[in-house]
Amino acid sequence: MQWFGRGSENVDDRRGMKGGGVAVGGGVGVIIVIIGLLFGKDLTGLVGQLPQGTQTEGKKGVPTDANGKWIAGILESTDSVWVAQFNEMGINYERPTLVLFDDAVQSACGNASSAVGPFYCPGDNQVYIDLSFYDELKNRFGATGDFAQAYVIAHEVGHHVQNLLGVSAKMQEARGSLSEVEYNKLSVKLELQADFYAGLWAHHAQNLKDFRLDAGDIDEALNAANAIGDDKLQKQGQGEVVPDAFTHGTSAQRMHWFKKGFDTGEIKQGDTFNTSSF
Repeated sequence: MQWFGRGSENVDDRRGMKGGGVAVGGGVGVIIVIIGLLFGKDLTGLVGQLPQGTQTEGKKGVPTDANGKWIAGILESTDSVWVAQFNEMGINYERPTLVLFDDAVQSACGNASSAVGPFYCPGDNQVYIDLSFYDELKNRFGATGDFAQAYVIAHEVGHHVQNLLGVSAKMQEARGSLSEVEYNKLSVKLELQADFYAGLWAHHAQNLKDFRLDAGDIDEALNAANAIGDDKLQKQGQGEVVPDAFTHGTSAQRMHWFKKGFDTGEIKQGDTFNTSSF
């Protein structure tokens, strides 16, 4: 993948800041964190472990280092795609902010360490990522390549799209009335839709004037999706697969929905909540 644009200005660079700033308003509030890609289980219990205080922001704008510029470019490409998609639906797309941090961060959803992986917080419309996650993705799971990295961002932006479309709110409403097993099944559908949206982004991004797909890019994303399926992570971590504990989907499901998004490019094809096809 190559991006020739300037990069999104909606980057809050908190790298090097102790604790990544502190929580909004001095309180954790309702925990609505949509955990990203890595561990295949609900890690919201890790949120809220840091001291509370007054929020501190980092440096805003396009970062000056190569990794930061790369991430800003990915974010800019997602903005371009989703502005166009929302325009077609007659809706305004509110661009998210992407927060870069080291070790730990504090958000409107609470406080989290890097152990939770990349995540999206509906409370402040921000995507959070410690870039060391990419080392974990490469070294622990063998998911290499720049497009695997882009897939991670596009997946989290997919959660932002869900938030703007009201899906996240419906998930939160349902949480109190469902058993853990039932909610896990709903969570799988949420995550697979975010994978679909990541594929849809790739479909349309290849037509942007500042974007170019390279040979093997889609395979890199599919390899990443395969590496972080619930079944594979459970098998590696505990030696057995427990479907009732799935929260993100199997490797096959994650690859299927990313590929469907890339092949169709049609947002209406991504209704994972009302299909039996997984």
